[in-house]
Amino acid sequence: MTPDEIFRQLPSHLDETAAKGLNATIQFNLTGEDGGHWYVTVKDGQATAHSGTASAPNMTMSMTAQDYVDLSLGKLNRQMAFMSGRLKISGDVSLAMKTQTLFRPLR
Repeated sequence: MTPDEIFRQLPSHLDETAAKGLNATIQFNLTGEDGGHWYVTVKDGQATAHSGTASAPNMTMSMTAQDYVDLSLGKLNRQMAFMSGRLKISGDVSLAMKTQTLFRPLR
């Protein structure tokens, strides 16, 4: 699975209960093979994913494309990735914590 495939599926994996009342844009900057830039907007209990760079994201997550795939598939622990420096977060750190429950894992 590639990051592009994940971003196409991501909106259908939104947990509407966790997203209730949230209005945020999350930027993903992925490096390495299959890397690129994507952003996800969550508003009114709905999510949309786009390729490219958001003009004013609330939070930015940076990592390798493979680590993002592993994170999305539940093979990489988010906290361990952050603590080891494999996942870098800038912007709204509380939003980063919320993203753990915002999307159901892909399988």
